[in-house]
Amino acid sequence: MTIGSSYNYPSSAVKEMARTQRSAGRKWAARFPNPPDLCFDYRALVEQNNGIAKATDPQHRICIIGAGITGLTAARELYRCGFTHITLIEQSSRIGGRHLTVPGSKQSNASHTPFEMGAMRMPFFNRSDEPPVEGRSLMAYYAKIFELSTADFANPGSQWVHSTGIYLREGTIGGEPTPHMLIWKNADGSTPPPGRELQEVYAKWKAFADRMTRHVAEVYATERWEAMWQAIVARYQNVSFRDLVSMPALKAWDEREPGDFGGMGMSAEESAIFYAIGIGDGSWGAFYDVCSLYPLRTAIFGFSSHLQLVLGRVDSLGDPIPSPHLHSETVVDSAGLSFDSPRYIGLAALSECLMFMKTAETGKSVHEHSLERKDGLLTNSSVTRLTKLANQKIRVHFDWQYSLPEQTRQHAQDFDSVILTLPSWLIETRIELENFTPQILPFETINAYKTAHWETSCKVFAPLKKSFLSKNRTIPQAIVTDSLIHDVYTYRYNDDYSYDCILLSYTWEDDATKLASFSDKELVSKCARELDRILMRCTNIQERISPYIGLDQAVVQRWITDKNSLGCAKLYRPGTYRDAVSLMKYNRDFGHQSGLYFSGESFSVDAGWTEPCFRGAIDAAIHICNKTAATFNGGFSLDDYPHYKFGS
Repeated sequence: MTIGSSYNYPSSAVKEMARTQRSAGRKWAARFPNPPDLCFDYRALVEQNNGIAKATDPQHRICIIGAGITGLTAARELYRCGFTHITLIEQSSRIGGRHLTVPGSKQSNASHTPFEMGAMRMPFFNRSDEPPVEGRSLMAYYAKIFELSTADFANPGSQWVHSTGIYLREGTIGGEPTPHMLIWKNADGSTPPPGRELQEVYAKWKAFADRMTRHVAEVYATERWEAMWQAIVARYQNVSFRDLVSMPALKAWDEREPGDFGGMGMSAEESAIFYAIGIGDGSWGAFYDVCSLYPLRTAIFGFSSHLQLVLGRVDSLGDPIPSPHLHSETVVDSAGLSFDSPRYIGLAALSECLMFMKTAETGKSVHEHSLERKDGLLTNSSVTRLTKLANQKIRVHFDWQYSLPEQTRQHAQDFDSVILTLPSWLIETRIELENFTPQILPFETINAYKTAHWETSCKVFAPLKKSFLSKNRTIPQAIVTDSLIHDVYTYRYNDDYSYDCILLSYTWEDDATKLASFSDKELVSKCARELDRILMRCTNIQERISPYIGLDQAVVQRWITDKNSLGCAKLYRPGTYRDAVSLMKYNRDFGHQSGLYFSGESFSVDAGWTEPCFRGAIDAAIHICNKTAATFNGGFSLDDYPHYKFGS
């Protein structure tokens, strides 16, 4: 539920930040809102003419393992710098990783609504008075240069849906004598939810969020910020979200204790309601036992504000604009193996643009350059071992044509630097690291990624008749429940598309795991029956939604069983924040010696979002540029790049 998704950051603090952040001594500082750990404007570095740097050793051989957003971004930005010996290895026969857009019809063509089976709602870190592409984020930068169209995401409880239905405790919340669905209409973006119970929960969350956001915004990007963030980490790193919700609220913030914002002061009953309605990007009950720093980062620093649905590289009718390989029946990698052709529809357009759009510096795309070399891009290739050699190179062993056991061949190549972008459970279960001594790959680092907690997620998407959003006035556009389906979203990409779409059920963690025993067909049927049951039970609705849904064309995605992912997003539990930060520090502390660079969400603390994928890719590129004595652009040097710190 989204009681915080359109949060308007305090205008006075934002204006003050605009005056202070670009002082001569803080040229590369980020502005609020932005992630808290590194107050660094990655967009300012990447959006320069000629990108990050000018390579002085273009022959430096670089292997990038994984062609998700992290790997594709690293490949593109290193290529912009002038590195010409880049090998991108992908295990599957498609690019994009957990950016997975599938056609919304089995008889698919470009005019059919897509389903976003992975990442779905994009934060651009823009302020309320500016368009998304002007946000100070890498997502905003790439959306702008690739001409990606976006729309405000139809989050429950937001002004972007005409109504949200809330069904908790079998319709007894709200005090009606018969089972009811509470209807929340929030056209102005500031209307609280209906009913005394929900309003009390909303007020306690808002009081906490307003106070913390106001004080954080005043300090962010100033000389005081690093100390304040370390104080926040020290206060909350051992506290679960569940405990934060029930922790007593502060009457006032004390500048002598800058990291302490107290808790939300909810009762057990209020906490149970908050479990279902969450803070800004879906039900949060599944996350109640994670470290409280994760929801704090998400809610306060821009990850859940002004969320966008990426429509694709499309015109106003939703049709793709002219783009490389748009009408190609097949595209091939450097070895001649075909992989999924680009459609430029939905969020998948981002990964397709990273691969196929030309760079201004080279006049070629990553894909074009890869085809000039027999090993530039290798799909259907599974990396099995990394061996550190005596000459300091890394030998990458991989199985080519991985999906065809009878044709699989084992290969090995030597590289100067290797960027590893895979989910960490894949690293542990698929890749052997050989001859990396504790001096260049400490056991603490290995243990941190081996013991990382990867959550599952389950999505059930289906086509939705356009009459539902156009003519239906009884069933709410979005529904939040405490039943097995949890969150229901309906939204439209374009008036001209054949169908709209419905996310019948969106669940995480235990709420997704409990659905694992059902086949896809069984699960689709169960979700539809449950939604119909709820609607018919509510005396103020009593209409089924299933007649509007193309159940036979529904699609289910379970990320924990996807062999190329083994999880949806990496979280961390109370007491493990230091481990998570140690993974982010690795590139700077050890990469120049080991030649190994960890990048992407596996080595971040912002699970489930795209921005840490971008940032991790640029982080690896910065350190490889520094290692090879590349000439940084814009007067940047590693002295301008802040350090990750653990907190006290």
